Amino acid sequence: MMRKIEHIGIAVKDLKKSNELFALLLGKEHYKTESVAGEGVETSFFQVGETKVELLQASRPDSPIAKYLEKKSEGVHHIALDVEDIHAEVKRLKEAGFEILNETPKQGADNKIVVFLHPRSTNGVLVELCQNAG
Repeated sequence: MMRKIEHIGIAVKDLKKSNELFALLLGKEHYKTESVAGEGVETSFFQVGETKVELLQASRPDSPIAKYLEKKSEGVHHIALDVEDIHAEVKRLKEAGFEILNETPKQGADNKIVVFLHPRSTNGVLVELCQNAG
């Protein structure tokens, strides 16, 4: 079951400058930064009501975020949906015809396990399913 929009991921070239920009925009500072080595990304989180804004900067040139920035520049990278049971949602969505990029959940930022849906099957939007890892 989908419960809420967990966060909106935004690809940025310079995390420090973007943290300053979003702090001005949102009227509050980011509450945490985190490295996700497996994805080659440095992240920063802002809380906005029940939803978060996650800024993503590449930490290595071969990472998905580096490739995204090269191809599309800065901007909205993905929308993450909080799910109750990620395995059940992957099964349900696969049976419904959605293209799953990684059927086995992997470790994401903010103590989440994550699965991505290919934008080809979601009207051009990269969708992340996430569930608390604990």
